[in-house]
Amino acid sequence: MKAGQPPKFISIISLLTAALFLFSACSSTPSKPKSAAGTGAALGAVVGGVAGSGSGQTTEGIVAGGLAGAVIGGIVGVAQERKERNEQDRLAQERTYQQQVAKARAQEAKAKAQLEEELAVAQGFQITEAELNEIEEEAREKEERLKELRARRAAAIERKKSLDEAQEKILVSTAEIAQLEEELAELEQVSSDNQQNIPNTNSSSDF
Repeated sequence: MKAGQPPKFISIISLLTAALFLFSACSSTPSKPKSAAGTGAALGAVVGGVAGSGSGQTTEGIVAGGLAGAVIGGIVGVAQERKERNEQDRLAQERTYQQQVAKARAQEAKAKAQLEEELAVAQGFQITEAELNEIEEEAREKEERLKELRARRAAAIERKKSLDEAQEKILVSTAEIAQLEEELAELEQVSSDNQQNIPNTNSSSDF
């Protein structure tokens, strides 16, 4: 304790400190209004004490600041808690709605499948054995016809491919034949010219 400090000031500080301690210890998880009120009271007391010290009314400033801070903090806490509760309620309602929609869709799909099954059963009872045999025979005929057409199509494609390959070979062979004929003709011409330029040794020996 500092010398000259008023006892009333010390007692108010002690009461505020004890009140804040008890207030925070009442619940392990205090609500938003309680927590905000406690914080506001503490901050208000400090601000009030600083403001009142300039005019010599430190005690009154602490008390007034603490009360004002507690009221303002409580109001802010109530508003914040209400906002969070509204958001939680909205999310809970949205989850409930989504669950209801999913459940309704599942029930609708189940009812649709059951209705389709019942219709299939009713239609099955109306089909005679002769009709079934006729339809199955037609299906086999269509399948055979389809296989035949696919085979003819594949054969036509193969013939066209073979024709293209043969024509390509003809073109390549024709070009190579022409080139070789030209080369051989030139070589034969050169050989013939060389034979003409060689002297006749039999004629020279007669002289």
